[in-house]
Amino acid sequence: MTGLGEPAPTTAGIATEGRLRSFVRVRAGGLPGAFWVLWGGSLVNRLGAMVNPFLSLYLTSARNVPVATVGWVLAVGGAGAVISQPLGGYLADRFGRRAALTGGMLANGATLLVLGSARSLPVLIAACFVLGITLDLFRPAAQALVADAVPAADRTRAYGLLLWAVNLGFSIAMVLGGYLAAHGFGLLFWLDAGACAVFGVLVWLAVPETRPATREGSAGGFGTVLRDRVMVAFAGIIVLYAVVFQQAFATLPLAMTATGMSSGAYGTVMAVNGIVVLAAQPLIGHRLDGRDKSRLLALGFAVAAAGNAVAATATSAVHYGLAVAIATLGEILVFAVTAAVVADLAPPALRGRYNGLIGMAWGTGFLIAPVVGTRLLVVGPTVLWLSCAALSLLAAFGQLALAPALRRRARR
Repeated sequence: MTGLGEPAPTTAGIATEGRLRSFVRVRAGGLPGAFWVLWGGSLVNRLGAMVNPFLSLYLTSARNVPVATVGWVLAVGGAGAVISQPLGGYLADRFGRRAALTGGMLANGATLLVLGSARSLPVLIAACFVLGITLDLFRPAAQALVADAVPAADRTRAYGLLLWAVNLGFSIAMVLGGYLAAHGFGLLFWLDAGACAVFGVLVWLAVPETRPATREGSAGGFGTVLRDRVMVAFAGIIVLYAVVFQQAFATLPLAMTATGMSSGAYGTVMAVNGIVVLAAQPLIGHRLDGRDKSRLLALGFAVAAAGNAVAATATSAVHYGLAVAIATLGEILVFAVTAAVVADLAPPALRGRYNGLIGMAWGTGFLIAPVVGTRLLVVGPTVLWLSCAALSLLAAFGQLALAPALRRRARR
């Protein structure tokens, strides 16, 4: 019964509302409150994450660092990234997920402010090294928190939803960051630092500690992780993909500006990444649970190869945007499934360290990427992007070779 003047709900309206609720429930239902706090904090953090994508442009245009030197400066940041996640994983297992995540975020924000005010090359190099350490210091704690709080059957979906939040923020940040970068870089550093602080404080205040209670030393340490041959082999595969993935930040902006495109064009092209994730992840994310993870990863690597092959012939921002869109479809699979594989392999008390090792794999790829990428770019963009396609295919074949061992571990 409805009030006077209120139209009665139609059958079509009720059916549409029911379908909408079912759509949301299948994709986002049943996940704990701690996960949604992390989801919201990740969104805020990525809305402000404008510095790293434009770092090479900042160094060349605002600080007049030569392109060849930029590769080495970014490699120093990559060296810090190699340290970052193993250290973050140790902190997450030793002191808890909340302390590691909040401390990492606050340290990253402070470092961004130092980097934004640096003038001399030695200070820029030192700040980039510390930025590399602090940039992903929080990540093992965040990944471990999801593995702690979310049932195994829902983890791939949960990690996919986190990727969706990250890319929602990223797509907005890239467009805004491209505009701000065209008018000066100062505000980028302050916005990024502020977003880090908000994320860290939000988790500290609203997320309960999820670290399993264990007697000190009884669970093992990094030696235990490094003796896990399946995990080490999987980390090696991720290194290959990380070298390819990082080219979007290390060499893509340089390749585009070398052909006369603006920083705003680069920001718009990279925003395609976020738009594709926003559109595609809700359609496929809930379908990944229960499927063979190795086959999904191999497919993701192969799709990334296709995107880089398209980039090899790109001559316009639209063409580069198409290449990014294709590669992003592979990224959706890789990022969601990688975290779920690590959660399958890691003992609960060592989830921080296992995620630290996979983070070290990413950091190693990021260390290699700018040095190799800038050298290949000097030879020519076609050589660069075809080399990336070949590395992606190598990662796909490696993942298929590792698949039987991963399946045995998952069954146990």
